[in-house]
Amino acid sequence: MEKRLIQLIHVGKSSLNWDDETYRAVLYRLTGKSSSSRCTDTEGEKILSYMKGQGFEPTPKKQYGKKPRVAASRQTVLNKIEALLAERDLPWAYAEQMAQHMFKKHYIIWLDDNQLRKLMQALIVNAKRRNQRGE
Repeated sequence: MEKRLIQLIHVGKSSLNWDDETYRAVLYRLTGKSSSSRCTDTEGEKILSYMKGQGFEPTPKKQYGKKPRVAASRQTVLNKIEALLAERDLPWAYAEQMAQHMFKKHYIIWLDDNQLRKLMQALIVNAKRRNQRGE
């Protein structure tokens, strides 16, 4: 069975608060097998469908993007940008859109040191403005 499907089934097991005995009994009843790793994709979908019927609601993982890789000398500024984004639950795409708007560069890694610092300062100003407004 596909690894993603096995992981989703285990998330469902936890979400439904099933102990190991209950989980294995359900697996055996639905597929005749005692382990999800021995199931086919079709059987995995059957297990997942049953879990959904029991109240499991899988939620899609939020896509935040990947932190850009930069030289060590720029890492401190990038860490601050990451903290500012995380504080407001914003993706990296938000910072890249700001870089596009401010400097006409599509990616943060294309910014020079001065531009990267200005992007960080703009995020700080934006955060202070939002805190003053109570958002």
